[in-house]
Amino acid sequence: MLKLGVNIDHVATVREARYRGRGRGEPDPVAAALLCEAAGCHGITAHLREDRRHIQDRDVVRLRESIRTRLNFEMANAPEIVAIALKLKPAVVCLVPERRQEVTTEGGLDVARHRKALAATRQRMNDAGIEVSLFIAPEIDQVEAAAEVGAQFVELHTGQYAEHFSRKRERNVELRRLVDAATLAHRHGLRVNAGHGLNCENLPVLHIVPHLVELNIGHSIVSRAMAVGLPKAVKEMLALMKGYRD
Repeated sequence: MLKLGVNIDHVATVREARYRGRGRGEPDPVAAALLCEAAGCHGITAHLREDRRHIQDRDVVRLRESIRTRLNFEMANAPEIVAIALKLKPAVVCLVPERRQEVTTEGGLDVARHRKALAATRQRMNDAGIEVSLFIAPEIDQVEAAAEVGAQFVELHTGQYAEHFSRKRERNVELRRLVDAATLAHRHGLRVNAGHGLNCENLPVLHIVPHLVELNIGHSIVSRAMAVGLPKAVKEMLALMKGYRD
């Protein structure tokens, strides 16, 4: 069964637009996470960025204490955040690139270039009982490097697929890249997740990609929730995922 991890970062984005620096405010991302769980999602994703632009330290602590599914803690490979992750002990960490000027994570990790540093962090996390995922572009060299680093998961960046979805030729090129990357990752014993830019329109076509374990989706669900409510938005996405067959 293809699993759904709901990224609740942008619930916190709305809160911080009004209550930044105040230690409280609405909407509450933890309450949102509990609604998503009640609607049937299989995990919660939250990205504690170095600049704390949306999710705050208190949020991840409360999430770890409150949710009953697993917490996927997105993070940069930065000493401060690594220390927080080791103390927090989420089920899994997803190492992502992080640039201050970007609106959201816009590309995959260059694992091939940073093997040594990523392998060291992977080892520390595994020693603490935390599984490690690497957020990568669907490129053969990055998959190979992720396997060398010893990660348990890769999360394939679907941003280019989503960006080119309306143009059939470009979309098919991106689908082929995702298929090839997922196939190779599976061959190396890596479990395969995917995410970024996925929505109700482009998700069904993604079913062609083999070996997917979990999709991490945030912005689309939070946006849809403004019209239909969070539980229904989650259930709509889950319904679209039911047809997936590896």
